[in-house]
Amino acid sequence: MTVALLAVMVLAAPVSAGTNGASQLSGLGAAAEPGECTELAADFTIALGGDLVGCVYQYFEEGEFRPSGTYIKRGYGIFDVCLSDGTTCGTFTTTYVFTAKYADTDFSGQEWGRCQHPIVAGTGTGDFAGVTGRLDFKDNVEAGNFTMRGHISLP
Repeated sequence: MTVALLAVMVLAAPVSAGTNGASQLSGLGAAAEPGECTELAADFTIALGGDLVGCVYQYFEEGEFRPSGTYIKRGYGIFDVCLSDGTTCGTFTTTYVFTAKYADTDFSGQEWGRCQHPIVAGTGTGDFAGVTGRLDFKDNVEAGNFTMRGHISLP
């Protein structure tokens, strides 16, 4: 997993500003390995590489299986990250909604999954103070990782 994250970090394109001043971001995350991303206790921790490098600590608040067979989970996440060039570092908090389809209600056989992370206004620290935006993750069930795409605007 560490090799994959390093490859993503090396191959990541520079962060580019969009027409509204937002920077488009992409990257790859995976479940943190033991000893990695240990600063905060969380329900689930992602090691993130690409345009944002660092850790995402996710905290579960509520979840339910729907009659359609999908699972919806809500919570919040703390991103402790730097831009890939290392010049912009800090934290920010997001809410999240995770939606997935599993073969059974015991969470076996995940078929697909995605997660939306809008940034909570006023939660940024360090160089991310005043940050706004949204990051989305899509699960690659076969590879066991998560593609990240989104945008942020720094003040």
